[in-house]
Amino acid sequence: MQPFFADGPERSEGTDLAFTDPMTGLGNHRRFFDKVSRLIKARADDPAPFAIGIVDLDGFKPINDLFGRKAGDDILVQVAMRLRAAMESGASVARVGPDEFAFLYPMVFSEEAAADRARMLIEILSAPYDVGDRMARLSASVGCSLFYFGDETTEILVDKAESALYQAKRSGRGRVVVYTREMEEAAMRVTRIEQALRRAVAAGEVEPHFQPIIDLKMRQIRGFETLARWSDPDLGPVSPAVFIPIAEERGIIGPLAQLVLRKATEAARAWPDDLFLSFNLSPSQLVDQNTGLHILTILDRTGFDPRRLEIEITETGLMSDPCSAAKIIEDLRRCGIRVALDDFGTGLSSLGRLREFHFDKLKIDRSFVSSILEDRPSEHIIRAILAMCDGLGMEAVAEGIEEEGQAERLTQFGCWGGQGYLFGRPACAQTTIGLLRDSLRLKALLA
Repeated sequence: MQPFFADGPERSEGTDLAFTDPMTGLGNHRRFFDKVSRLIKARADDPAPFAIGIVDLDGFKPINDLFGRKAGDDILVQVAMRLRAAMESGASVARVGPDEFAFLYPMVFSEEAAADRARMLIEILSAPYDVGDRMARLSASVGCSLFYFGDETTEILVDKAESALYQAKRSGRGRVVVYTREMEEAAMRVTRIEQALRRAVAAGEVEPHFQPIIDLKMRQIRGFETLARWSDPDLGPVSPAVFIPIAEERGIIGPLAQLVLRKATEAARAWPDDLFLSFNLSPSQLVDQNTGLHILTILDRTGFDPRRLEIEITETGLMSDPCSAAKIIEDLRRCGIRVALDDFGTGLSSLGRLREFHFDKLKIDRSFVSSILEDRPSEHIIRAILAMCDGLGMEAVAEGIEEEGQAERLTQFGCWGGQGYLFGRPACAQTTIGLLRDSLRLKALLA
């Protein structure tokens, strides 16, 4: 193994400034990339592993806002001092973003050792910080990756560390994730699904399925929720729990939603006029001010009455940009489209959202419905939600009804609507038309 010299060849003063972060005195992202690239080159003939990592300060912006910019800068300097002091011989640390630092451990050879070093850094950074006459606390998340093969580049290693950091931050504060081969395989599968989904959307191959929404008291179908379904020739059926998040993350959700809505409204034109169509909007659509225009354009082209359309949104979707979401909701409601708050009870501030936005309907999350027969707290929560809906003049629909006893209990409590496998699974447009025809025949026989 060739030796690795931490500072490399001597640089001129101007070059040093170009490679140094002026606030902390650490190397900057250029210095970090340079060091990693030189280490890869040094180990080209003997690709012994080494580790890199990215440290992201959790919640730094709120602390910066609370204590002021100067205090925030002081904290960053203290963070830099702690990280530099924690580096073992031959290791180095750099500041690579406003509140991100990167480290290089040339003599760390395993995922377990990299995770141990990262956890040590998190512990060091969690100690209180002096901010004048006050103290502040921070946590940190870390993503690591290891060099294994001679054909890996600095960019690849940093991309892997950033992917691991993203996973760490999704898991909560103060977490460490090391990029593994399993993660690489998962990332490759996500890429395959993304590419196949892009082709499917362009070719119009994603289909709407429809699940009935029932008037619980009358036991009659009042409408259907639209659910996207996709089967790829190579991948087979792909669960919406898999492809919808990928579409959201990779920027495909807009074209996907427009395709499914167009097909759904074309199918729903053949339904009786008193049945509504329910359609879900994703969080990213609620920050796109073109969303309302896209929906109204589709309704105009398909000839579907806006008063028969119901848009479902989640509290998560509202939280990203409440002002944008409020404008989109207002534009839709002005055209006669009804708006429902989906998955009620799972958000952090659902009651506040009910005060800020006007909804026509509220959908009670399945987690309460599934335990209504044996869990007294769930029963009381549902009763309270229904009383609130009555006071606010909103209809309520309970999701995830799978047992007759659940339906009877909800009817007894005064819940207007229900949805779940007890009344029907999501079905394609043709099967849905058959279901409606059978329902009309039965109604005629009973009349």
